[in-house]
Amino acid sequence: MISNPLLGPTRADLRARTSMKWRLYPDTVLPLWVAEMDVTLAPAVSQAIIRAAESGDTGYPYGTDYAEAVARFASERWGWDGLDPSRAALVPDVMMGIVETLRLLTAPGDAVVVTSPVYAPFFAFVTHADRQVVETPLTADGRLNPAAIEDALVRARSLGSAHPVVLLSNPHNPTGTVHSRTELEATAEVARRHGARIISDEIHAPLVYSDASFVPLLSVAGAENAFALTSGSKAFNLAGLKAALLMAGPDAASDLARLPEEVGHGPSHLGILAHTAGFAHSADWLDALLAGLEENRSLLGDLLSTHLPQVAWTPPQATYLAWLDASALGLEASASADALAVVSDLAGPAKFFLDEAQVALSSGHVFGRGGENAVRLNFATRPEILAEAVTQMGEAAAASAR
Repeated sequence: MISNPLLGPTRADLRARTSMKWRLYPDTVLPLWVAEMDVTLAPAVSQAIIRAAESGDTGYPYGTDYAEAVARFASERWGWDGLDPSRAALVPDVMMGIVETLRLLTAPGDAVVVTSPVYAPFFAFVTHADRQVVETPLTADGRLNPAAIEDALVRARSLGSAHPVVLLSNPHNPTGTVHSRTELEATAEVARRHGARIISDEIHAPLVYSDASFVPLLSVAGAENAFALTSGSKAFNLAGLKAALLMAGPDAASDLARLPEEVGHGPSHLGILAHTAGFAHSADWLDALLAGLEENRSLLGDLLSTHLPQVAWTPPQATYLAWLDASALGLEASASADALAVVSDLAGPAKFFLDEAQVALSSGHVFGRGGENAVRLNFATRPEILAEAVTQMGEAAAASAR
């Protein structure tokens, strides 16, 4: 039986890491921000990397093993047998895959509808690709709102967008909401009616908890001409080993065929081997991780009730990210903050907790409208680190209120 991967690295081990999460801020700061997990790797993943290094298997990527592994994973975990490796392509990572898909489906100036608050790089990557972002809100309880998406598509058409796209985060980052089949089908129907295509970022799909069920966009009626992207980078902590998969619905195969060949040269061969090992041979490790994350999710709820009762949140159904509404603390983001800011640009509650509590969180304002008074907290860490961080946040908030 595999033990909880979150309990593997000691605090000293984590401090010795050279990746962004543990190096951006001074050692006095507890980093609960960027989406890296504090885990030991799945044994099959480590072995795949070591085996390739020892044998010198470090050349160019080849074959469909990655897509086949994800297809088997999808069948076993989600009951979806519709992932055809012949309609999948290797891309460097999910965001670069989104940009390349936008180039297939849209022209410069076309609108991309996003459901805010949403993953901050959506704004920057879409804008840098010379497309325009059209924001539309989630419902009051953080669900997809097909009626609001339809309004956004009408606005997109009024702006002269000939080929609008709806860009989804499924499961949703930062709220951790898992979209239902009914919501996705309604969104697909709206998109079809307005001549729009859907691209779904499904990078967090393997990280769905026992109280929810993931629905792949490409499995729903009406999404036959859609695209979805996934990767093992979140579920298996492989952000530093670049490799992702772009998947096309059956009616989008001709679009996928136009993907430039050089895009497939971007993923790392070692990354593909590692991601494939995660999806194909790491089910027990992933189950142990999910159990540990559910324990941390419960712990976080207890800690917030004790130390930050003013903060509102809905426990996420997926991801290891908690979306915390700190409005009651009265720490509003600066008027100059905008959703195109880099993720290290802090305002409002995130800046307060960094300055006063020595806890680094992701600033809510970079996730777009609805995030101005929120923070995103990464709870994929050792339980004692999580407890220490929330305790310090509560002490800082209490001192500020006096």
